[in-house]
Amino acid sequence: MASTLEKFIHSLDPRTLPRVLQIQSGIYFEGSIYEMFGNECCLSTGEVIKVIGFKINKLIASVCENNEDSQFSAKVELPLSFPGLYKIVADKTPYVSVEEITRKVAIGPTRFGHPCFYSPEDIKLANLTIKQGEQITFNSVEEINGTMAVSCVMVRNNRSHTFILPLSQKGKFYECEDDQIYTLKEIAEWKIPKCRSRIVKLSNTLHMWNSSNPLPENFGGYLVLMPVYEVQAVMKFRKDIVHILSDLDVEVKDITDCYDASSFLQPLSLEDVFERTSKEFPMIAEIMDGLLGSQKPYNLLHTGKEIVIYKKYQATRIIASEIRSDSSKRHFLIPMTYKGKFKRRPREFPTAYDLEIARSEREQLHVVATKAFDSPHTELFSVSVGDQFLVRQCQTSEVLYEGRKKVIDVLACEQILSNAYKKVLLPMYMEGGFVEVIHDKKQYQLSEICEEFRLPFNVKVSVRDLSMKEDVLAAVPGLQLEEEITDSYLLISSASSPIESWEIPVYRLNMLVHLLSKDVQTVVPPMTRTTVEEISEEQYYMVRRYENQTVLPPPRPPKKPATLVQQPVFAVSEQDVSDVLQAPKNFCVDTKKKLCSNQDADVLVNCQNDLVHHDNEKDVTGKATLVENRVIKG
Repeated sequence: MASTLEKFIHSLDPRTLPRVLQIQSGIYFEGSIYEMFGNECCLSTGEVIKVIGFKINKLIASVCENNEDSQFSAKVELPLSFPGLYKIVADKTPYVSVEEITRKVAIGPTRFGHPCFYSPEDIKLANLTIKQGEQITFNSVEEINGTMAVSCVMVRNNRSHTFILPLSQKGKFYECEDDQIYTLKEIAEWKIPKCRSRIVKLSNTLHMWNSSNPLPENFGGYLVLMPVYEVQAVMKFRKDIVHILSDLDVEVKDITDCYDASSFLQPLSLEDVFERTSKEFPMIAEIMDGLLGSQKPYNLLHTGKEIVIYKKYQATRIIASEIRSDSSKRHFLIPMTYKGKFKRRPREFPTAYDLEIARSEREQLHVVATKAFDSPHTELFSVSVGDQFLVRQCQTSEVLYEGRKKVIDVLACEQILSNAYKKVLLPMYMEGGFVEVIHDKKQYQLSEICEEFRLPFNVKVSVRDLSMKEDVLAAVPGLQLEEEITDSYLLISSASSPIESWEIPVYRLNMLVHLLSKDVQTVVPPMTRTTVEEISEEQYYMVRRYENQTVLPPPRPPKKPATLVQQPVFAVSEQDVSDVLQAPKNFCVDTKKKLCSNQDADVLVNCQNDLVHHDNEKDVTGKATLVENRVIKG
């Protein structure tokens, strides 16, 4: 039975792809030409296309300035990048089975993919009864003993109960209220059920409004969102991918069951290629849906280009982020073959607890205070701006607290004076500020840093990689090498001129190829070129989450006693401590002698990484995983 393309795509379960469609009727018929994204195609009546994928391209929003039950007026078109944060209004229409929920609602590994529902009636399971109104979180869809089911969790009396709901489970399931806020892109990807609209409310007022903004000025009302999909399809006699918007006035008919889908070209993603056995490599492929770029290797990946794929493998990368105070940091993946050299850069420590984490038995940690701290206990030291310390060890100490002696954790340090050293104790809850003093002037290769130090580690490029035409790291004033990861890559070269080969990431390039039945002339790949990959902020958090999802968070720092009064904190500019940071020769001769007698270089870098702590803590509590909005947006 024929239906509009829009209706078909809205009801299409992506798990049933690919689907073969025949164009039935519409304004695009008898050889009409349709062009989008530079792809020109002919949608004739009777034309057969194979749909291989679809994604939301934009949103049509109906505007209501009062409450969610009011009449919605004008419709506006919103791109997924439209600014603002939005709260979701719970859908009042119930789902009638677990199977319907899995078919229409996105369920996945991130916090966005954990929808919550409740039932107005008790649900009796084998070893648990879910009471009416209790919140059920859907975590994942799994096959258990040959039957598809949903792994769920419920919290009752501060205890989590994990259980399984079969897809055949009937009943009314209502969506729970969601107190989180989302971007439009996140809502489009995770929070709009199939065959349903989604009502949202603008959570924050847009900071910048101009006449080009489709929403009314100072808008704070509700929006009903309907998605418009971009459909990816293969046509019978074309070698590229056609992109069609789902709101075209075209009627289609699903003829998958009576058509040989193998007669079309078989597009493969890089993930599909990577899943091939190692014996099938090398292979020659033609790019059906490529990338835009003038620099290598991206200029090899244009649509229509032929490439040789030599092999698949796992390779090591170092995640590095630009050191800067604002949130717009650049992020990089550096290969171990990088031939540039690095010099160390000082780290900053916001608390005494961070000094304890960064402390190392290998070399002495030397810091200078950038904020003052007035200790509430006479037994502990009060810090002034400019005080210098050698960090020794964590220990306990007795202090007088409300007339009684109490044992607390302290950090034992030595204060560096003009001609002596003074033993002092700093409370672990101290909220001060410290900057590391670097005495090590050695230049390190990347492999040396990974062998001799623990990450994270602050550096700057002192000698750029001369094998690269443009070393993007050389222009960055400071880098934090955060952690070592393993990622999946394909080794490729141009089929027409295989002079050099390149590593391309499997999971960060969105492109499609089809394999050619051609023999590879050279089985041994040519020389592999080194490339530093700059990744987006979203890709950065994806990589960090997948690398750290099994790592337990470190212990929290001790809290400051509640009755202690916070003393005024005075900040010092970087200029005030620049002489200390850049010129350790200003210390007295005895100071230098003692520092150098212990070790030549300071500080093995193992300071606490705040982001890993933050993300992993949210993973453990089940409230966040990959792309934590408020982290990304600062």
